[in-house]
Formats: sequence, structure tokens, C-alpha cells
Amino acid sequence: MNAAADIDVVIVGGGIAGLGNAYALAAAGHRVRVLERAPDFTEIGAGLQLAPNATRVLSDWGLLDEVVELGVLPRRLVFRDALDGRELTHLALDDGFRQRYGAPYVVIHRSDLLRILVAACERAGVELVPGHEVDRVETHGDVAVVHAGTARHRARVALAADGLRSGLRTRLSDDEPLASGYVAYRGAFPVAEVAGHLGQDALRDVVVHIGPGCHLVQYPLRSGEIFNTVAVFESQAFRRGESEWGGPEELDAAFSGACDEVRRGLKSLWRERCWPMYDREPIRTWVDGRLALTGDAAHPMLQYLAQGACQALEDAQCLATEAAKSAGSEGPDWPRALSSYESIRTERTAGIQSAARVWGETWHVDGFARPLRNLLFSDRDPADYRHIDWLYGA
Repeated sequence: MNAAADIDVVIVGGGIAGLGNAYALAAAGHRVRVLERAPDFTEIGAGLQLAPNATRVLSDWGLLDEVVELGVLPRRLVFRDALDGRELTHLALDDGFRQRYGAPYVVIHRSDLLRILVAACERAGVELVPGHEVDRVETHGDVAVVHAGTARHRARVALAADGLRSGLRTRLSDDEPLASGYVAYRGAFPVAEVAGHLGQDALRDVVVHIGPGCHLVQYPLRSGEIFNTVAVFESQAFRRGESEWGGPEELDAAFSGACDEVRRGLKSLWRERCWPMYDREPIRTWVDGRLALTGDAAHPMLQYLAQGACQALEDAQCLATEAAKSAGSEGPDWPRALSSYESIRTERTAGIQSAARVWGETWHVDGFARPLRNLLFSDRDPADYRHIDWLYGA
């Protein structure tokens, strides 16, 4: 190991991507430090869907039992029409599904997953450093120097896990986040508080109501103790070019024609805050010397395939695997490992970023396209996995 490096890997960002990478690398024997600008390692938000491509990773890491204990194993993924409420199709998340993909579909509160990853990192010896805002990263030969105020962190590799608005991504691309014009409102409340707003099978399924320019997603969390709701709609104010857009009045207008069950669901939202939805165009270069992008810093995507966190966990497993494959007597050949990671992951995530956009457009069609979409959904055999094998399969 180069004597100039005081640690193997420094990770910028302590979210799911940063901690997933930290754990995977530390469990493989690397010395890892995570720098998080916030005063502690916490996560805001509400529910998170973890498909089998992510839960297989968690199983490999020995963390799946903890995730299942704190989450929920839903019975089905159900799609309904938001206007008339009728079921269009469903995907059974049963034993056959788990056998096909080698792992379950789990829904979990984002903060619960983060706590599991923090504890796993601590057990693996990861150095977690909160309150550390990174200014820049320099690479010199086989060393990366991460600058955070007056501190200098020298490592063999630096990972940028600093999210959608990554400052470190600017070393590789001059692109900017792209506003979709859609806005999400969320809510996560104790079931006892929202019981009167819940539809049939609400505590057993992940239910997605899809409609013209809007959709509503609902599912239980924390062993059925909490109920999660997400409402997403296209802002007409954004389309008109207004600077202020996505307010609660637009939320109500977007769902004004929805069925009773959907309108009841709107009562289970936090209305004082919204989340505008952004992604970026895929880029093919994630590595600059000893700096590499990961998670949303590398491949921010719209939420329609519920793959943001899943792909971050895939990133982490891939990098740790490629580092192990490249290892010799002096440790990993990091340039080789980073190059392999980039080659494998850019192709996979670019496809998912593009597919997420198309999937969102399909959900939100109006006019004559709506009955055509509903017919395609309704004609699907519930045992047909052709359209998800590429996403969930090994």
C-alpha cells in the first residue's frame, strides 16, 4: 500500500449509497471512512421499496433478516386505475416469486434501513465522521485527497456518494439535474390515525393507483404499524413556466377526478412539504483517477421503478466484488477495479434510468391512450414475469 494514503477508501456522503459501499468494502477487509456533512447519520423521508435485486445483496451481506424484521413482506403489488378504482393487474410476491428471484420484496421505512446500515458499518469497523462537508477531491497518482474545510483525508480511492446534486460529479460532467415537472407528497402515519382512509387490503399489498398526470402509492411499514402514502402529479404551474409550482392546491386539482379511495388517500399526506422529482441523463464516465461516483451521484433516476436505493446497493456489491477480483499480494488493483465497476454499472443503470421515464409516461397517459394502457395491463397473465426478469433477476 502507498505510504501516502492513510486509509483505503474515503466515501463522501452517508446515505444509503455511501453506507452500503462502506459496509461492503469494510466487510471485505478494507479500511473505510465515511464523511457526512449533516451532524448525524439520519435519513428523512418515508417508505422505501426493496425489490429482490436489492434484497439479494442484503442477504449476501447478512442483513436481510434485520430488514425483514423492521419492514413488511407485502402480499402483492397491485395496479389500479385512479379514476374508477378497478384492478388492472397484480404481481404476487409469494413463495414462487421469492424462489424465482432468490429473495423477497420488502417495504421498509428509509430511516430504518439507514439505521441497519449504520450499525453494520460500526460492527465492520467503518469510521463514521459526521459534520464534515467536503469541498473538493484531488487525485495524485495512486492517492485521492479529500478536502473538508481544513481537514485532508488521503486514501487510495474516494467515492462520491453525495446524491442527486453531487458537487463531485462536476469533475466528470457539466450536466445539471432535470426537473420532470412532477411533484411528490408523502406521508407516514400510525395506522390507528389513518384507519378510516384505508382501502381494501391496504395493510397487505403495495397498491398503485395510476391516472392522468398523477398516481398514488400506498403500503404498510414497520410490521403494519405505520401506513405510507405517496401522491405524485404533474404541475401545471411548472408547465406554464411559473417559478412557484407544486403547491397543495395543485395536488388537490390534479386528483379532483380520482375515485373515492384515492381521494381518501390524500388525507394521509404531509401537506407542508413536497418533493419535486428530478433525474439526470445517463453518463458513461464515472471514474476520474482515484475518484468514482456511486448511487444518485452517478445515476439519479425517477422513482417509478422504485430502484434508486436498489441500484445504490447493487453499486456497492459490484465495487466490492471487482476490488476482490483485482486483488494481488499488495491489495486491489484499484484502477482495474474501478474500470470494471464503471463498465458494468453504467450500462445497467442507464437502462433503468431510461426505463423509469417510460414507465412514468405509461402510468400517466390520458385520453384514448388510457383505455389502451388499461387493456394491456388487464390482459397480462399474473404469472407473466417477462417484463421484470431483466430488472429483478440475477
